[in-house]
Amino acid sequence: MTGLGKVCEDKAALYLQSRGYKVVERGWSSPMGEIDIIALDGKALVFVEVRARSGAAYGTPAETVTRIKQARIIKTALAYIKAKGLKPETLRFDFIGFTAGAGPEHIENAFEAGGYTY
Repeated sequence: MTGLGKVCEDKAALYLQSRGYKVVERGWSSPMGEIDIIALDGKALVFVEVRARSGAAYGTPAETVTRIKQARIIKTALAYIKAKGLKPETLRFDFIGFTAGAGPEHIENAFEAGGYTY
């Protein structure tokens, strides 16, 4: 992870905590991939992808989370649930992006795990 990536993940965790989320894991990885932040928002188990861009010349941070990346995040999240023996009431996939000179862009329920079960 780059220095910018670490700084942005730290900012994202603080941002979530300031909004009442409980951060339970950071940087959880499996052979399928890594989840930047895992948090609780009430009863919802939230998997958060954090992205940063130094500028918008090549697109926004949100545009970098392709369908392939989404599928990898979903599979990793399901591995996390299985590894921890969880039965969450609600799952959610959020996105937090940072572009130089702007505050965080938080997209709740940025994508869904349609077709996947746990």
